[in-house]
Amino acid sequence: MNIDQQEVQKFADLAEKWWDTSGDFKPLHVINPLRAEYISSKVELEGKTLLDVGCGGGILAEALHDKGAIVTGIDAAGPGIEIAKHHAKKNNKSIDYQESTAEDLIQKSTEKYDVVTCLEVLEHVPDPKLLVKTCIDLLKPNGDLFLSTINKNPRSWITAIVGAEYIFNILPKGTHEFDKFIKPSSLGSYIRESSAELVETKGMFYNPITHKANINNDLGVNYLMYAKKP
Repeated sequence: MNIDQQEVQKFADLAEKWWDTSGDFKPLHVINPLRAEYISSKVELEGKTLLDVGCGGGILAEALHDKGAIVTGIDAAGPGIEIAKHHAKKNNKSIDYQESTAEDLIQKSTEKYDVVTCLEVLEHVPDPKLLVKTCIDLLKPNGDLFLSTINKNPRSWITAIVGAEYIFNILPKGTHEFDKFIKPSSLGSYIRESSAELVETKGMFYNPITHKANINNDLGVNYLMYAKKP
C-alpha cells in the first residue's frame, strides 16, 4: 500500500486547521489561487471530470470546482476528508470526496478522468513513481496531469525545511522530510516511463516575509509539472 501511515496521521491531526487562512495552512491558501489559475490556463475545465489526488481539506478541489470542473477528491486521511465534505456542503459545492488512495481507487473503479491533479503529495508517499503511474492510468486518453512537489537540493532543504518550519514558522515542524524531495529530472522520467508527455515545468516561489507567491521559471524549490497522456 503506497501510503506512509505517519504522514497520514500528521495531516489527520491538522484536519481542523485546513480552512484557517492564517494558520498552519496559510502558505497553501496563498499559493492556491496561483495553482488553480495555472491549471485553468492550460485546460478548459468547464464540464471536465477532474480527480484531485491527496485533496486534504479540499482547498484546491473547491477552487477547481469554482472554475467549472466536476471534481472528485480523494485522500488517505479520513479526518481531512470529513473537513472537506463539511466545508463543501456548507458552501453548496457539489464535490465527491472519498477516503481512498489513488491505488485503491483504480482497483475498485473503472472510471477515468479528463484531468488528474496531485499537488504537494508526492513528497509524502513511499513510492512517488508508482503514484505518478497510477495518476496517469486514471486519465482518459488525451487527459491532462498536473503535479507539484519540492526539488531535492541544498537550497530546498534550507528553504522548505529550515526556513519554513524553523525560522519563519510558516509550516508545522516535521511537515517535510528531505529524503522524500524529488528532482525535476526524476519526476520527468517517472512521467515518461508511464508513457505520458511532459509539456511544461514551472517554478513556484513563496516569500515567507511578505506571504506573496508567484509562478516563474526557477525550479530550485517548489515546482509544477504539466503532462499529457497520449
